[in-house]
Amino acid sequence: MRGEPNQRAAGEGASRALLIAPVLAVVLAGCGSGALSSSSLSSLNIFDSNKATTTSAAAATPESSDIECPGVTVRSGASTLMIGDNSKNADPGALSLRYQGTIIRTARECNVSAGVMTMKVGVEGRIITGPAGGPGNVDVPLRIAVVHEGVNPKPITSKFTRIPVTVTSDNDRVGFTHVESNISFPMPVPAGAIDSYVVYVGFDTLTAPEKKPPPARRKPAAKPKQS
Repeated sequence: MRGEPNQRAAGEGASRALLIAPVLAVVLAGCGSGALSSSSLSSLNIFDSNKATTTSAAAATPESSDIECPGVTVRSGASTLMIGDNSKNADPGALSLRYQGTIIRTARECNVSAGVMTMKVGVEGRIITGPAGGPGNVDVPLRIAVVHEGVNPKPITSKFTRIPVTVTSDNDRVGFTHVESNISFPMPVPAGAIDSYVVYVGFDTLTAPEKKPPPARRKPAAKPKQS
């Protein structure tokens, strides 16, 4: 009889794992549809259009008219964020999964001026509660990196941010959006080399570890009593 509560809890956790699997499959299927480009990257309506632009009509210049805007892709191995009930567990099991994050789609906009390309890159994603999850705050670690691909890939520039997401219930799906509006780098020479530039986005859990509490202050050693 004492084992019944534990068995019931395990059964409920397994049921939640089975329930969350189809939901995650739908989200991951959305990720597999490929990155979407956008000509409107405002923080209020980031994915208005599916067409990327090199410059806006008002800012168009001969210098940038033939420049290709680098594509955005989700980096392999960094498309899913797994948070377990133990922060030291980098690969939580099904029943110990608290939250799972996925990247749904991306967008970008480019502007070239005085030999410098400035990009806006938007990322839309979602956090889903797992069997061990519930209400709480999640800091989503996101990295956006520009890489010159080739035989020897060369990192050009990189931006890292933490996006706060609040989960309000035991069974919740919360969307998040981030726009990095100032990714700048010099145009490569020759100009055609920009075709080999790729913008990678993904979750980066290794860059900024959780803050550790400050060490406790040691009490000064007691002075020996004089006889």
